Amino acid sequence: MFFRTDLALELKEGGQSELSDVPCKIKEKDRCKISHITVPCHIKDTGMAPGEYITIEMPPLSDALDENNRFLQVVSDEIKPFLPENGEVLVAGLGNAAITPDALGEKVIAQILATRHVKKELERITGISELRSVAAVSTDVLGNTGMETAEILKGLTQQLRPKAVIVIDAMAARSLERLGKTVQISTAGIAPGAGVGNRRPQIDQALLGVPVISVGVPTVVDAATVAVDLLGEEHVTDEEKEKLREMVSPNGAAMFVTPREIDLLIQRGARMIGMAINAALNPCFTVNDFELLTK
Repeated sequence: MFFRTDLALELKEGGQSELSDVPCKIKEKDRCKISHITVPCHIKDTGMAPGEYITIEMPPLSDALDENNRFLQVVSDEIKPFLPENGEVLVAGLGNAAITPDALGEKVIAQILATRHVKKELERITGISELRSVAAVSTDVLGNTGMETAEILKGLTQQLRPKAVIVIDAMAARSLERLGKTVQISTAGIAPGAGVGNRRPQIDQALLGVPVISVGVPTVVDAATVAVDLLGEEHVTDEEKEKLREMVSPNGAAMFVTPREIDLLIQRGARMIGMAINAALNPCFTVNDFELLTK
């Protein structure tokens, strides 16, 4: 039985793919556990594209306040090494703002300090001469726009010619324990909708011609996964697992579970990721500066 997940760490932990033999470097910082996995090109059929995967596990965003922006800084520090030293960066928020568990991307974009149109003016006012040019966009979803997210970003990249693209999206997890307390950063790009069984074209460097850094927070778990976990996976046969999947997928429609406090999770997750990206792109400003400039 295949459990949907967007997290490379969960596929490795599951022991059912070639990723189980891939080394994982682990470190701890400010109450966060940071795991680093490199998926090599020669490994096939893992469900994960080749690249670097950073998984940051922290206290639940819905329960713990980010005192002194410590978690935010941890995320920012893990994003920085993947960014080019200079040049414009395009930040894209994916997902559907009308569906709360999928609204992370648009909420993050509302926190991003876009400087492309006012870079020179900001430099004059602040006296800072090394501001990075940043553009930000919410792509929405195919059902609302009639355009694939990959098509939108390819067109924007050809027009703006950024040095890198950062994409933000909500993700699906294998474990309920990781909802709202995990951030994944990757250089492998992203396939929108993959975690919920609606995989759209991959957005990566091969498509856009520039490095693509994806950032996401798991907000849903497959309902079939929850059912098996409650019964105890070791006590459920493969046949019973498939029957459970059919029971929680009426008329073939897959169902997903999300936390009751999903609104708070999205709100705090969006602020943390948005400000972490701001800090990585323009470290000359403080978080307070970003919050004032984005209001």
